[in-house]
Parts: sequence; C-alpha cells; structure tokens
Amino acid sequence: MEQQEEQVGGLSHHGSSQELGSPPVSSFEPGESSQQEEGTVMMRRENYLPVPGEEKNLNGDFNEKTTNDKSVPMKTLYASDGSLLHLPLGPYFSDGQRRVDYVLTYGIQKPSAVQRQSSKLSDNGIFHWLRRSLSSRSSRAPLRPKEDPEVAATEQQANYHEDDKRLKREEFEQNLQEMGLELETDEGGKIAGIGFLKIHAPWAVLCREAEIMKLKMPTKQFYEVKQGSNLVEKIRLFIHKVTDPLHPKVGPKRPGDAKSLSLPFSKEKQHLFDLSDKDKFFDSKTRSSIVYEVLKRIRWTRPNYSFGITSLLANGVYTSAYPLHDGDIEGVTAEPNDRKLLFEEWASYSVFYKYQPIGLIRKYFGEKVGLYFAWLGVYTQMLIPAAVVGVIVFLYGCATVDDNIPSMEICDPRNNITMCPLCDSACSYWKLETACGTARASHLFDNPATVFFSIFMALWAVLFMEHWKRRQMRLNYVWDLTDYGMEEEDHNRAEYELRVAEKTMRQDQGAPKDEKVKLTCTDRMPAYLTTVVMMGFMVFVTLVITFGVILYRISIRTALHLSTYHATHSNIRATVKSTAAIINLIVIIILDEIYASIARWLTTLEVPKTDKSFEERLIFKTFILKFVNAFTPIVYLAFFRGRLVGRPGKYLYVVGSYRMEECAHAGCLMELCIQLCITMLGKQLIQNNLFEIGIPKLKKLLRKRKSELTSKQEEELHKTLKCYEKDHVLGPFVGINPEYMEMIIQFGMVTLFVASFPLAPLFALLNNIIEIRLDAKKFVLELRRPIAAKAKDIGIWYNLLRGLSKVAVIVNAFVIAFTSDFVPRLVYQYTYSPDGTMHGFVNHTLSYFNVSDFQNGTEPSIPKLDVKVCRYKDYREPPWSNTPYELSKEFWAILAVRLAFVIVFQNVVMLMSDFVDWLIPDIPKDISFQIHKEKLLMLDHFMKEEGRRRDNQNYDSYTSPSSGNASPHLPRLRPVFHSRAGW
Repeated sequence: MEQQEEQVGGLSHHGSSQELGSPPVSSFEPGESSQQEEGTVMMRRENYLPVPGEEKNLNGDFNEKTTNDKSVPMKTLYASDGSLLHLPLGPYFSDGQRRVDYVLTYGIQKPSAVQRQSSKLSDNGIFHWLRRSLSSRSSRAPLRPKEDPEVAATEQQANYHEDDKRLKREEFEQNLQEMGLELETDEGGKIAGIGFLKIHAPWAVLCREAEIMKLKMPTKQFYEVKQGSNLVEKIRLFIHKVTDPLHPKVGPKRPGDAKSLSLPFSKEKQHLFDLSDKDKFFDSKTRSSIVYEVLKRIRWTRPNYSFGITSLLANGVYTSAYPLHDGDIEGVTAEPNDRKLLFEEWASYSVFYKYQPIGLIRKYFGEKVGLYFAWLGVYTQMLIPAAVVGVIVFLYGCATVDDNIPSMEICDPRNNITMCPLCDSACSYWKLETACGTARASHLFDNPATVFFSIFMALWAVLFMEHWKRRQMRLNYVWDLTDYGMEEEDHNRAEYELRVAEKTMRQDQGAPKDEKVKLTCTDRMPAYLTTVVMMGFMVFVTLVITFGVILYRISIRTALHLSTYHATHSNIRATVKSTAAIINLIVIIILDEIYASIARWLTTLEVPKTDKSFEERLIFKTFILKFVNAFTPIVYLAFFRGRLVGRPGKYLYVVGSYRMEECAHAGCLMELCIQLCITMLGKQLIQNNLFEIGIPKLKKLLRKRKSELTSKQEEELHKTLKCYEKDHVLGPFVGINPEYMEMIIQFGMVTLFVASFPLAPLFALLNNIIEIRLDAKKFVLELRRPIAAKAKDIGIWYNLLRGLSKVAVIVNAFVIAFTSDFVPRLVYQYTYSPDGTMHGFVNHTLSYFNVSDFQNGTEPSIPKLDVKVCRYKDYREPPWSNTPYELSKEFWAILAVRLAFVIVFQNVVMLMSDFVDWLIPDIPKDISFQIHKEKLLMLDHFMKEEGRRRDNQNYDSYTSPSSGNASPHLPRLRPVFHSRAGW
C-alpha cells in the first residue's frame, strides 16, 4: 500500500502534454522509480470522491486507460537519457527559438508518503527499518506505521490538497493547449520548491486573439502629419526645437513626422499589414497581453463551479503569474533592449533634467502606466510656474517685513502693552513685544500678495486640468486610442465567482436552472453596513487623536510655564508648535498604513464583480480615509483654534480643567504654516521616498544576512539564473494606485491651503523631480513587469483632482477671510483709521480686561501689583462700558465683511475658472483635424486595397483553365473556435 501511495503521490503531469482531446499521460522525473511509468491516472472529467491517505481505493478512484491515440508530450527539460537539457538564459524555450510570453509558477512539494518513509529511515535508524522489513515478510498483512494519528491525518490531508492542486493544474493546462498555446515546464531550477510553467503563443494564436480583442496594428501605409499654422502651434514647435537637448534619445525618428495608419487586426486582411518580420509584428507587451486574455478566458470547470486564472491564483493552485522583462540591463554582454534603454534614459538620476520617454514607457509597460507617468510629468511641469510665483510672494513678504506697520507696533517697546496670561494660575502676564519674532515671521505668509497668490493658484489648477485634457487627447491620437472604448469585457473576480458558486449551491432545487445567479444588493447589505460603520469609526478615531494632540499642546504649555528651567520659558511657543506638528506627522504616517489595509479589507467584504469596480471602490475609500487623516489637524488650526476660547474670566474648558488654546497675537496662520510644512515635507521624505528606498534595501540586507553565500557567490548565482527565475525574485506589481494617491494628497496640500504656505509648490516640485526617477527605477529594476493594461484616461483620479480644485477655491477664501488678518486690516484702514494708514491697528484689535474680574483659582499665582488692566485679542466692549465684555460693533462689521469676501472671492474665481475652461478646447485643433484626416485616409486605403485584390482574383479566375468538376468560388468564412473551456 505504501508503495502504491508513493507512485500516486509522485505522479505529475508537468513535463508531459496531450493532443487535443487526448487523455493525460503519466510521466516521471529523472531519478524516480521506473514503476511510475505504470502508474494509473485519474480521469479529469470523471466525478469522484477523493479519500485521503492510505484508505484510498486506487483502483476505484484512478482508472487506467489504454488507447491507440497518439499523444504529443509537452516539451520537457530532460533528454531521452534523463539528463537535463541545456537551457538558454534568454526569454526562450529550451529550443532557443520560441519566446516565453508568460510564466506561471507553482509550489513543488514532496509527496507525504515519501516524506514519511524518509523520516522513518532517519528517525528510527537502519536497524529498526531492517527489523520491520523482516517482520513484514512473515506476515501478509500490511504493516501499519506506529505514528501519531493526528500527524498522519495532517500529512494525508496535505497530500490530498497537493494532489487536488495538481489535478486542477493538469486540466487547466490541457485547456490552454487546446486553445493552441505551447507549454514547457521547469521544476529543476535554482529556486527550490518552485516550478515554472512557460507559455508561448504561436503565430496562429496571436492572430486569432488579436482579431478577437480588436487590437489596432500599424498598416503598411504611412502619411505625413502636418503641423498647424496658427500662432500657438508655431510657438509649440519653437519651444520643441529649443528644448531638443532635453528630449531623451530613445530611438530613430521617422522623417517628416510620418505616422502609420492603424487598423483592427484581421486575418482576412493580413495583406494590409507589414508582415515581413512576424517575430516583431507583435511586440513583447502585446504578446503577453494576448496570453493573459487567454488565461482569463480559460476556465477550470467542476459542477456548480467555474474558476479562471484569478481563482487558481487565489486558491494557491498557482503561486504567481507574470510576463517577462525584455532582458538584462547590467553588464557589458547585455543585449540592447527596451528595458536597458529605459534604465539609461529614464530610470537614472543623471537624466533628471530630461523629459520622460513616454512613448517608450507606453510601449514597454502599457497605456495605463504610460498615462500615469505622462500625467505626473505634466503635473511636475505645471508646478514650475506655480513654484516661481510662490517664491516671489515669499520674497515680497521678506522685502516688506520692515515696512509692515502692525509688526513694527508689536515690536516697539514704547507701547508697553501688558497681555493677559495664556493659561490659568501657572502663567503670568507678558509683554506684547515678546511676540515680535512671531509677528515678523507671520508677515512672510500673511501679506496682500497671498490673496493674489490664492487667485493665481485657483486659475493654475484649472489650467493644469485643461492642459492635461489636451495632452491626454494628443496621447490618445498618437497611441491609436481615439476609438478605444471601455465597453470591453471585464472578467469577474475570483472572490465574486466563489460567492456566486456558494450561492448557487445554497439555492433551492426548485429554482429555475436558466436563471443567471448573481450577487444582489441584499447579499451585500451586511458588507455595506460594515463599511459605513467602519468608515465612520475611522473618521472618529482621527478626530479623537487630533483632540488628543490638542490636549498635549495645552498640558505641555502649562508644564513648560511651571518649569524652573528658565531657558524653556523663552521658547515655549516654538517648542509646543514643533513637537505637536511632529506628533501629528507620526500619527498620520502610521494611520495611513492602517487605513490602507482597512480600506482594502472593506472593499473585499463587498465582493465587487469586476477588477474595475474593485479598484474604484478601493480608491474612494482609501482617499476619504487618508484625506481626513492628513487634513484634520490642518483644518483645526485654520478654522477652529482660537475661536472657541472664550475670554478672560470666562474661558471655555474641556475635559475638566483644560482651557482651550489661543492663537498668537499675529494669528494662527504661522502655526498653520508650520503644520503644513512639517506634514508635507515629512510625508514626502519619510513616507514617499524613505519608505520606497529604505524598505527594499532593508529587506535585501536581511536576505543577505540570512543567506549563507557571500556577496561574490550571490552575484555568480544571479548570473546563472534564467530570466524567469530572475523576474520571480523581483517584487510583485501591485498597481499604480498608491503612486496616484501620493500625488493626489500632495495636490491637496499644494492647492487647499496655499494662502498660508506659498512655498508648497516649490517643495512639491523638488519632490516630484526625485519621485519620477525613483518610481522609474522601481518599475524597471525592482518590480516584475506588469500586464500591459489599456486605458484611455486616468479614470476616477481626474474626478478627484477636479473636486479638489473646486474645494480649494472655497477653502482659500475662508483661510484669507477668517484665518489671516487681511480683512480686519482692510476694514480698519478704510473705516476706523484716522489717517487712512495702518497706524493704531494693533491697539484696535486688543480689548481690555480688569484683572479683578478673574475667576477664583484662574488668576496668576504670582500676581503683579502694578497690573490693573491686561489686554487680549478680541473685539469686545471694555469693562467700563454699559455692556462689559460683550462683542463690539467692530466684531460684527468685520464678520460681515469676511462673509462678503468669501462670497465675492468664491464666485469671481469660479467664474474666471469656468471662463478659462470654456476658452480652452479639450481637443487641440490639429489633433481634431488629424483624426478626421486619418479616418478618410484609412477608408481610401482600405477601398483601394480591396479593389486591387478583387481585380487580381477576377484576373486569376479568368486565366485559370476551366474543368468540368471545378467548384465555384465560395465566400471565405471566418473560422469559429470551439473550446470546452467555455469562453
């Protein structure tokens, strides 16, 4: 029985293949027992109930079938004598001719029967084994091993699962062969425990699938793209010539800006295409995309179940699936290829000043990745004027700081203004002149130029969106995507198929068989409720953490005032601001990682039907959580801090005795600027760059420390690895959504609160210059090659960008009106100033408080006898008026002007933005003309070719000799492909 188990456990179809409709044949690996040649094979299409372990009835579960049909074995890596064939290191089969278009990997596990036998030999010793062998000869009863039943059951169950996975692979791979794909396995590679299934698509399969997928391929016909003659096109051409040294050298250019006509591929119209070199007609990106479409369409079928490659990957039948990179990029012997060219002209920091080779990126990685880097390039390019204007605004603040009358009045010690304590009991009275530094620094970011900059950035966002739409349309024309629609079939996800299969099995037997089962809103209702509750809870957690940081600021300020170390008293404000901003940054980075995992978990619970639906739901949830996480502390500083304080003698307290914090005399804009600066720079340096650079290097260092090989040995081993083994070591491609998310949050930082931080575009520009090359290096060197996914636009990200640009107008209007002192200064100068200047503005903003009106326990512990009245920033009546400490008429007048400013600013900027949007067409005129011209040329070329072909056929039929049994010309029919895979 153990011998039989060993034969069945060692049975593997990898290394063998079958003709269409032929039964599976057994094979064996070199060095195994020759008795496995006589092993029985389980029929794929038969229903069976597997019984794991030694109690299997092999004769009942496995049927031996003899047939005279010829079977073509799958190309193996072993010669007839069992020796390993020599394999080329390039992306080819062992014959060195057929290219590897796709790779599937699977785990190789030694059968449990062999494991148990080997463990017995090692554990009990050779003498115990001999004694058991002698005793077994004297008894015909099978010898049962004396082992733990639980361990045996676990091993038997694991063996059953491995057999089940192997059988699924066998059927799936036979289906692939029936579709015309050629397969080759490699289980003897340098990576232990991993088997590789290499897939090659022959010419006939490529043509068939390209026709099904309606792939646009270039024809023999070229035409000249004439440039527009208007002023804008002439300026564009002039700029292109001037910046020619900045363009990457990625290949020869066709003379005269020629472009080939492209048509959907058809086997009946192959004469229209240039097929002189069939090996290069379909490039590696297109070949891998075609194979991937076949893999998604092929099914592994069982009653009530129909699983594709995504389900097989999810269930562990295959461990990974990926196309191969074009070749090596390092070493003198590395052949020229697109990957090496991308590394030299794109993924190197030495070419940071050059434009990106967007065409080559699209050719190698596909349209979706190409559009991301094209968008990132346009965004970075548009940041240049924004950064320049932001620097000018900042320099204007630096140049006028000495002429700013309010800050001069604050710094003038002759005013001798005594301010009320900033905290209860522990804090004492303080002089206004001590806030001189903060007031001068605030002027750098709170000056009349910031209003202009806010309007400029609102229009900049609209221009950026319009520029991107035109750039996107131009790329669609160049990449032949103008007729591409998103109505192409999007295959179901593995989790959705599994849930549908489970629902099908739970349905009553009386349900109509022809009714298509799908998940309804009722089925997803628990997941939707969970999503709403969890999203609300996560937002609540963010608010609680922000409130905790507020309490930290309040308590640490009091602690510093109570400190006996006098040096801390001079830097209390700076210490509290900086440490609180750093704590907020650390919390934001940690919660970002947690929220990303929670968003994916919630999206998985909802079981979206397609990958597109899953992606959009995941993006929306992740964006909401990360946006709230990043901007909650900033929103608090901009709109809430200093407004819910109260007044001396009647302060607002939270959580017992914690008094709400006030803003500095110059306002909260300086603290808002510090928070924005630390958050933005911290997220870019730590989360975006340090994590992307440091974590991979740390993982590589840990692998080296665990490895017993030296650096030289590892380098030599890496050189001997085959190309699919090298790619397997690389990290899996997880999509470009994390890259988009980084940039969208940065776009929010640049636009939403730009009135308080004019240098934000400059920091974003510097970060993006590094980010482009960092992402390029990651895509070319550290990640597996992604599937070339087609896309006509950037999808939901454009809607998020447009929404942020609209919200930015409103946010900046409120920041200027309520956070800065722009409106109070304006009202004072034109309403209350006696001479129309800003002299006396500081005194106008300060109210009076009689120190005898302090509540018990809140007055300073060390009172000053000479202080009878202190000042605080607010518009309230003095204590000697009829309505002491009530809001004054100046407060209501300024509030009215603030609200009026918000309404006017918002409507004016929105109107200007809509006018710019209307003024600039989404499609450039030259592109619109070229698209129309290309359609006419395509139709004309098609008609001429068909007429010439018809004339040739008529001539052949006229000159051919007639015969009595000659059959008339029959119309050519398109072949129909049938597969039991059910596509």
